Amino acid sequence: STCSSPSLSSTSFTTQDGTILTNIAYVSQFKLTCDGEVADIPLYAEVGGKPLSVVKSKETNSYVVSWLEETKKAPRGNFEIKVYDDEGYAAVRKAQRNGEDTSSVQPLGVVILNHPGAYNGPWINSELAAVIVAFGVLYYALTTKTKLEA
Repeated sequence: STCSSPSLSSTSFTTQDGTILTNIAYVSQFKLTCDGEVADIPLYAEVGGKPLSVVKSKETNSYVVSWLEETKKAPRGNFEIKVYDDEGYAAVRKAQRNGEDTSSVQPLGVVILNHPGAYNGPWINSELAAVIVAFGVLYYALTTKTKLEA
């Protein structure tokens, strides 16, 4: 089935704390309406040329796209999630097989996911700070002792 006058509304989530995690999760949940009616068609997604699965939730009547990136390699910024129906995704796959540019294939819509970056902890961890303070106290004690003995 085709979707005329598609409209996407979305909410997105990303992992904000990268201190104890090895991967950053990117999750976008969106609703698709065709001619003002909630759509119930299979969808496909692509982010940066990488195909992603789109899952339809029966409870919320919305679609979900998600993927993981390693914390150290996870980029920050806006991600364009291109959403395709059956025909559009078939055209993308055909263009890829033929070595053609896929940007000529119009997506059903585009969802923007913003990832501001993950917090990876303080610049200096607490163990290093404790060692620096201990050496500072030791230096102060030794210099004070030397001055008192002189």
